Parts: sequence; C-alpha cells; structure tokens
Amino acid sequence: MTTPNNRSIPDLVGDAFTQFAKLVSNEFDLARAEMSEKFGQIGRAAAMIGAGAVILIPGLILLLMAAVAALVEHGFSQSVAYLIVGACTTGLAAALIAFGANRLSPETLKPEMTIEQLQRDKEAAGEMIR
Repeated sequence: MTTPNNRSIPDLVGDAFTQFAKLVSNEFDLARAEMSEKFGQIGRAAAMIGAGAVILIPGLILLLMAAVAALVEHGFSQSVAYLIVGACTTGLAAALIAFGANRLSPETLKPEMTIEQLQRDKEAAGEMIR
C-alpha cells in the first residue's frame, strides 16, 4: 500500500496524464465558452448595424434633400448640388462600413483568453516534464 508521500512512478505518471487530460478538457470548455461569447458579439454587432441602417434611411433621405435645396438656394445648379451631396454621403457611408467591418475582423474575434491559457498550460507541461 502506498502513502501520498511514497507513491510509485507509474502512479505519479498516471496522475500526471489524468491531470493533463482534465486540463485539455477544461481548455476546450474555455475555448467553447469564449467562442460562444464572440459569436454573440457578432450577432449583436450585426443587429445594431441593421437596426441603425433601417432607422437612418428615411432621416438621411430628408437631410440629403434639405442639403440639396440649401445648395440650390446658394446658387448651385440642381445637378451640381446633387453631385456634391451624393459624394459626401458616399464618403460617409464608406467610412461607416469600414468601421463596422473592422469590428468584425478576425483579430478582434480571436479567442485571446484561450490562447493565453494554452500558452500557460504549455509552459506548465514543460515544467512537469523537467
């Protein structure tokens, strides 16, 4: 019979493998939870972008028509006024799309906690082997 202080090498190796298997299982659980959170973040971001676009469209049309009318009142021809307002609107839309796409980039969705924990586990396993 072995005591906790007098355990055989096979017992110690078996315990190490059991602990390592549990560690790997915990890491998968962490990765699954973190990816679930990231997918939730994607869903919330997409919903906010969609809701904002739906609400923005009617108001934007009225503002753009008012901007064209103001430019016409200040001496621009109607076609030049539409061109100016259209160009400004397109630039703003491009900036908003780029900002939204940046929030959905792979870098922001990377499971950082899991990667960090796996690095620590790798170092701990290396220490166990030594």
